[in-house]
Amino acid sequence: MVLLLILQSLWFIFPAYASNALPILIRGKHPIDFGTRLGKYRLLGDGKTIEGTFGGITFGILVGWLQMNLHNQLPAELGLIKFTLPLIVLLSIGAILGDIMGAFIKRRLGIPRGYPAPVLDQLDFLVGALIAASAVTVISKSVAITLLIITPMIHIATNRISFWLKMKKVPW
Repeated sequence: MVLLLILQSLWFIFPAYASNALPILIRGKHPIDFGTRLGKYRLLGDGKTIEGTFGGITFGILVGWLQMNLHNQLPAELGLIKFTLPLIVLLSIGAILGDIMGAFIKRRLGIPRGYPAPVLDQLDFLVGALIAASAVTVISKSVAITLLIITPMIHIATNRISFWLKMKKVPW
């Protein structure tokens, strides 16, 4: 039962995970804040780029579209959500906007780019995706709680792997 809930939760959030993961691979050059400062700190910093934003959203939508087309080939007993295009788009955009909001909060707290902000770093994109998706679907409490528990572990593991593969400069 627990494994099925984890599977259902991961299936649901996978477009958001994909959206959040791709920007690191793109290594964009054009910051979405255009170097703007708010007080003594940058609005967002160089880590949030136009290329990463649109690339991440596009990748999340592509992953969700693949899931949408694969759904009918999977056993109905799994109880996996059947995606709609609006849900996929909202999960993908919500993840990116959540991550951007996390960067905004970190800058306001004076935390430099590349420095850790435990919990915020692991959950900002997830919270953004869940809030956005709730505009078109009801997210069960069990799925939301499961994602809040497993996402930090997955995020930490994937960041460490990215660091070992020299895709990131820091392991967080």
